[in-house]
Parts: sequence; C-alpha cells; structure tokens
Amino acid sequence: MKENVMAEKHAVKVLIDGKAVTLSGYESEEYLQRVAFYLNNKIGELAASKGYGHLTQDMKSTLLSLNIADDYFKAKEQADSMEQDIENRDQNAYNVKHDLIAAQMEVERLKKENEKLRNQLAEKT
Repeated sequence: MKENVMAEKHAVKVLIDGKAVTLSGYESEEYLQRVAFYLNNKIGELAASKGYGHLTQDMKSTLLSLNIADDYFKAKEQADSMEQDIENRDQNAYNVKHDLIAAQMEVERLKKENEKLRNQLAEKT
C-alpha cells in the first residue's frame, strides 16, 4: 500500500523593501530566499527610476506588478519558443531516422538485385 507523504512546509524570514516578512511554502528555504531577492532587485530597479519616489504606494505596487508580469510573459515566451525548438528537433530526428531506415531498405534491395544479376551473369558464362 502506498503511503501518502506530504511535502514539508517551510517558513523563512526575509527582508523585502526593508521590511521583515515571513515567507512560507512547500518550496525550499533557498527558493523562498531567491523569491525575496528577486523582489528586492525589482524594487531596486524601480526605485532607481526618475520620479519613483514621488509616486503613491498604490502606483509603486502597480508598477512592481507590471514589471513582474512583464518578466513572466517574456520568460514564458522564451520557454514556449524553446519547447517548440525541441519539438522541431524531435520531428527532424524522427524524419532522419525514417530516411535512414528507407535508405537501409533500399541498400538491401539493391544488394539482392545485384546478387541476382551476378547469378544470372554467372549462368550465362
């Protein structure tokens, strides 16, 4: 009988935009730290923008969300493109294998025809 094993939930305290936050999830603590690092980098990029400091907190949050969504869609597009490349390579490999088998079959046919012709020639001499 299979035993159900639940993944262990992790909690890690991190600093996000200078504020202590506890992140929790079933991912590793290292992953949760990377998420916090990513957010801090995004916030830092925005904070370096001219006029960012004068925006309302709502607008800052909206800009952060838009930047994260932009990163997501670009990464997804890249992943989709890579997946399509893999599918194309798999199809090309299949086609090459198919061509190789067809060529091997033709070689065998030609060998048999060659042998037949040699036998016919030997019978005539």
